[in-house]
Amino acid sequence: MDLVAHHAAGAAVAAAPDSPHSDNNSGGGGGFTTAITGAATSSSPSPAVASPSRYESQKRRDWNTFGQYLRNHRPPLSLARCSGAHVLEFLRYLDQFGKTKVHAAACPFFGHPSPPAPCPCPLRQAWGSLDALVGRLRAAYEENGGRPENNPFGARAVRLYLREVREHQSRARGVSYEKKKRKKQPTTGVAGAIAGVGHDDVNGGGFHHQPPPGAAA
Repeated sequence: MDLVAHHAAGAAVAAAPDSPHSDNNSGGGGGFTTAITGAATSSSPSPAVASPSRYESQKRRDWNTFGQYLRNHRPPLSLARCSGAHVLEFLRYLDQFGKTKVHAAACPFFGHPSPPAPCPCPLRQAWGSLDALVGRLRAAYEENGGRPENNPFGARAVRLYLREVREHQSRARGVSYEKKKRKKQPTTGVAGAIAGVGHDDVNGGGFHHQPPPGAAA
């Protein structure tokens, strides 16, 4: 992932301090909760606090970075006034920190998946990175009180932009972003289905945790 790390290092947008919406949702109880907690922990050990998952940590960093971008915008933008057009500005802004070579149509390596020599074509954010970023920010927007119907990260213009980036990079890089369809294995009744689930579990397959809808590409 070459988005937030290089965005924070190469731009004037440093990592923003934790916002009251991102990390402190559980800390709104104030002194009353603290007093009760202190009394309880005086006689019993405090339970271990589970660390956030990698996905949640990345989502929080992305949200803080986008908030910093809005504050540095000229003129500054509030989240309530943020639209799909501002999301597009943010995505295009991040291109300067990309690491993916996207060949121009006039480049002799256009459509070549493994160019044999360097070329002056620009580096851009990979489509997969942008798609995953938009998914995380879309989820973070609603988790921080935004209304789904007003979510700028789900705007039609943003979806069309991501589709154009995918198609352009697929042609320019000579790679395919189409998802491979899994072949369905025939099962014989309930017993076969149960056996199949058990086999997957033993080999690390089966059901896997998935991010919230629209959070990852």
